[in-house]
Amino acid sequence: MPSIDLNADLGEGFGRWRLGDDEALLDIVTSANVACGFHAGDPTTMRWVCAAAVDKGVAIGAQVGYRDLAGFGRRRIDYEPDELRDDILYQIGALSAFGPVAYVKPHGALYNVAAVDDVQAGAVVAAVLAYDSTLPVLCQPGSTLARLAVEAGLTVVGEGFADRAYRADGTLMPRSVPGAVLHDPDAVVARAVRMAVERVVETGDGQLVPSPVASICVHGDTPGAVELAGRVRAGLREAGLSVEPFA
Repeated sequence: MPSIDLNADLGEGFGRWRLGDDEALLDIVTSANVACGFHAGDPTTMRWVCAAAVDKGVAIGAQVGYRDLAGFGRRRIDYEPDELRDDILYQIGALSAFGPVAYVKPHGALYNVAAVDDVQAGAVVAAVLAYDSTLPVLCQPGSTLARLAVEAGLTVVGEGFADRAYRADGTLMPRSVPGAVLHDPDAVVARAVRMAVERVVETGDGQLVPSPVASICVHGDTPGAVELAGRVRAGLREAGLSVEPFA
């Protein structure tokens, strides 16, 4: 039976503040992208999310981002390459104190910038190489980060977004654009299944572009995220796919 991974961004609270229902999502997803303290997350949150993930057999990924708690890591920051590399390396190391890190995924603006920018993508690659060159990098297929990671000998796992709109070039539509986040459950499920089975995704202007993915992301901070993730998982299974971690 062909398989697909289902991931979500978790541990994105800070202190007394909580974002999303991580405990419920851990019963649905197979991989958890855990915030490492720079865009969200704190040591206590990181610890309990990792412990719960291990208990439920969910793979743990280091969700690394810009040093931007106020902006939730969704504002571009132009770093010196070595500084960005060190910030990413720091975050992977911090999360590894609480659980077995199985892969690395950039968050928010860093994800989008590294998809097209050689300098920031190179910093992500350099950090993973410095920490553990066997760690896979979860990113968009065809992106600059994917290309540089492969060239460096890293394992790349293609990721698709069930609840995000795509532009004609295959990149994600910016959240500032109306319709960038999809809320219709039927449309989200259909998109996830199509990416997993047909390996294509429909763009905002109706084109089909290749999307060879091994993992589907559902965002944990959107309204109704738990129900939506459950429906996506059920849809993938109904399509004949086994839902399990890639790492």
